[in-house]
Amino acid sequence: MSIVAIVGRPNVGKSTLFNRLVGKRQAIVDQTAGVTRDRHYGKTDWNGKEFSVIDTGGYAENTDDIFEEQIRKQVMLAIEESDAVIFVVDVQTGITDYDQSIARILRKSDKPVIVAVNKVDHGGKIYDTFEFHALGLGDPVSIAAVSGSGTGDLLDKVLEMLPQNMSPEEEHEIPHIAIVGRPNVGKSSLTNAFLGEERNIVTPLAGTTRDAITTRYNKFGHDFMLVDTAGLRKKTKTKEDLEFYSSMRAIRAIEYSDVCILMLDASLGVESQDMNIFQLIIRNKKGCVIAVNKWDIIEKETNTLKEYEKNIRERLAPFNDVPVIFTSVVKKQRIMNVLDAATKVFENRSRRIPTSRLNEVMLPEIENYPPPAYKGKFVKIKYITQLPTPCPSFAFFCNLPQYVRENYKRFLENKLRSHFDFSGTPVQIFMRQK
Repeated sequence: MSIVAIVGRPNVGKSTLFNRLVGKRQAIVDQTAGVTRDRHYGKTDWNGKEFSVIDTGGYAENTDDIFEEQIRKQVMLAIEESDAVIFVVDVQTGITDYDQSIARILRKSDKPVIVAVNKVDHGGKIYDTFEFHALGLGDPVSIAAVSGSGTGDLLDKVLEMLPQNMSPEEEHEIPHIAIVGRPNVGKSSLTNAFLGEERNIVTPLAGTTRDAITTRYNKFGHDFMLVDTAGLRKKTKTKEDLEFYSSMRAIRAIEYSDVCILMLDASLGVESQDMNIFQLIIRNKKGCVIAVNKWDIIEKETNTLKEYEKNIRERLAPFNDVPVIFTSVVKKQRIMNVLDAATKVFENRSRRIPTSRLNEVMLPEIENYPPPAYKGKFVKIKYITQLPTPCPSFAFFCNLPQYVRENYKRFLENKLRSHFDFSGTPVQIFMRQK
């Protein structure tokens, strides 16, 4: 699929244009300059032609922003992998030194470039767009990304520049695996380690990642969408609008995922916010893998790992049938084990048990330990079937479903887990009237 990169200096409206092209609020937009940091991918189509769009951070030089060098690197990578570039400039400020610097880079890149003059929100400003001919990148296109004005003409020019012989990618469902956790536990580092490239910006500062960054992973027999998310803080510590939107993107990434890799910091142990995130994953009925990062800095004795894992499982109870893997992303220790576990959990979450097999296994278990009588009435379970839901859900048909208590449902769930591998995925039990 063809790729179009959106580049420009900070605060010219790149993310607003990106959201306009992909048709949803995928990138965070704020009045503050420098909100976007990582490359952000989306899909759009125009006149039947589908292509990918990359949003990038604002290109700047010699500023106080500690992310400046990393953002520049991300912009250069986006230009390098694109088939065409939309260079966004601001009609209100005219040509700046940063615009000139970006124009020099684009002229050297030999990539087709369209200059999109943004914030032309009324006819009087159209005459101000002519000065952007001085950038030496062809005729500029006037747009207003907020309202969508001029974006049709822009997309027409984009299609003219894209390769015509590329066939559209076949659409098929592949798993979505989200990496979640508190700030600064190593989520972006793990993503980069999986991909073998600096896909996302990594710094020692908490809160470096703001958007939920999605990348396709297709290596070593694995094929899925990998989602790096912003760190989830407690609500009381979320002070700024940007943090709020970042948290919402991370929560939405959990909602749209199939499996979540919950990263913990081994040096800090399991904290209350880790449990809040775990409960969020379980409430959304998603598969889960626990990755305990920074294990290399822990002083170890004979049973340190066993005791640490036991403590984690006690905190996760009653749902503690979750793979727990101790890793060091910096030293790349056991990171592929995390990937293998996430793939296995997805298989478990997708597992379908034939009705005949279910009844063959579970009815004898129920006969050996029937539901306790309630108010002198006996519950008789006659039949079991699996429901057609995204996560494993089972209907137990009986004469008095209202009298089956939660502890017996937990017994049924444990028996299902003992006979069938549902490790890492929630299991739902429903009692139905026979």
